[in-house]
Amino acid sequence: MKELLVVQNVSKSYQDHEQRTAIPALRNVSFHIREGECLGLIGESGSGKSTLARVLLALERPDAGDVWLNGQPWLALRGRALREQRQHLQIVFQDPTAALNQRLPIGRSVLEPLDNFPHVTPPFLAGIRHSRRATAIRLLEMVGLSAAHLDRYPHELSGGQRQRVAIARGISLNPKLLICDEPTSSLDVSLQAQILHLLKQLQTQLGMAYLFISHDCIAVRQMSDRILVMQEGQIVDQFKSHQLTDADRHTYTQQLVAAVW
Repeated sequence: MKELLVVQNVSKSYQDHEQRTAIPALRNVSFHIREGECLGLIGESGSGKSTLARVLLALERPDAGDVWLNGQPWLALRGRALREQRQHLQIVFQDPTAALNQRLPIGRSVLEPLDNFPHVTPPFLAGIRHSRRATAIRLLEMVGLSAAHLDRYPHELSGGQRQRVAIARGISLNPKLLICDEPTSSLDVSLQAQILHLLKQLQTQLGMAYLFISHDCIAVRQMSDRILVMQEGQIVDQFKSHQLTDADRHTYTQQLVAAVW
């Protein structure tokens, strides 16, 4: 499979103004994601996972290193060129309540990305892109919701339904890569299983690549083809998902596994 995202020697530090020192968040991080695969990223809170996600989304700039998306230099893009390429890389955040505009009905929320890219018509919206209502219904149906949810507001939905709406927004532009940043951590166990199943279905249906970020080893193994382990801003282990519990795993990986098994 062709490499879709390539990350090479990315480092990022934050300034502690009180101590007048730089605190490293990412240290020489390198990896790749192939087209259509799911790469899992495991690590405890504070290990650098979310910082990495923000760098990949170009919401923050690294201090050093390079990122290529679909063979093109991603971090070098600015302004209009960056905005045009954002359609290829989307994210589903941990907290759908914070990710959704509480003042907008669900129908308008799922259409926001498409409103920002009026020239984009994914194959699954062919023939209906001209109709806002039909487009919104199609997106909701793809994530297990219906037209009955169009005019509801986020506070009127359950946590699982809100995350489905966030996923609908994430896939609406048919991105090449979807970053899933702890997408099930705010849900109870039964809802977690449903959302993971939905994400698996959508990946198969749409052929997207995922970067699946979580502290949950079980969820990451279920979702991923390969897994990276991050500790204190460094990739300390990487392997195929079925090798998660192998005896030769890094000590930190073994600690993460032991915490859930």
